Amino acid sequence: MRIGLILLTILMLGACKSPEARYPVSKSSGSYIRESVERNRELVAAEEEYIKNLMEEDSATEYLASNEGFWYYYNKKSTDSSNTAMPEFGDLVKFDYSLSTLDGEPIYAEGEKPTREYAIDQEKLFSGLRQGLKLMKEGETVTFLFPSHKAYGYYGDKNKIGTNVPLKAKVTLHDINKNESKNED
Repeated sequence: MRIGLILLTILMLGACKSPEARYPVSKSSGSYIRESVERNRELVAAEEEYIKNLMEEDSATEYLASNEGFWYYYNKKSTDSSNTAMPEFGDLVKFDYSLSTLDGEPIYAEGEKPTREYAIDQEKLFSGLRQGLKLMKEGETVTFLFPSHKAYGYYGDKNKIGTNVPLKAKVTLHDINKNESKNED
């Protein structure tokens, strides 16, 4: 009985030991990140090459390259010399747009999306369109060619636009209401 009591005490004391941390069996080398970056570079290069080929085939249109990594052309350019204002941070713009694949297959046809009011750089809008609006003047219609990373990227729009889809967007800027509060400072 005495030996059983001693063994029971030793067992209880041994069971009160604090838990030990478990260490991972393998260490991450970062190779997954490097592979992902390389895949993305290849995707961007392939999309840009495709867009450049489309522009070469359409030699009648004068394409412009933006500093933001997309291309565009004017469907309707403002000829009014007094119309020089372009939207800036906080300005409220009213515009219509349609989206299609680079081959022209409609995704959201003209009139399918309602006229949109947007406060420049203060609301959610995909990056290419956000940057493209800042290149426009009232009354202009511009067609933008966006690589997928300037459009909806990996996630798409969770409706009609899938993963990594480059887009063509036709945008008409109706109105720019300047944000007067930024001038009061």
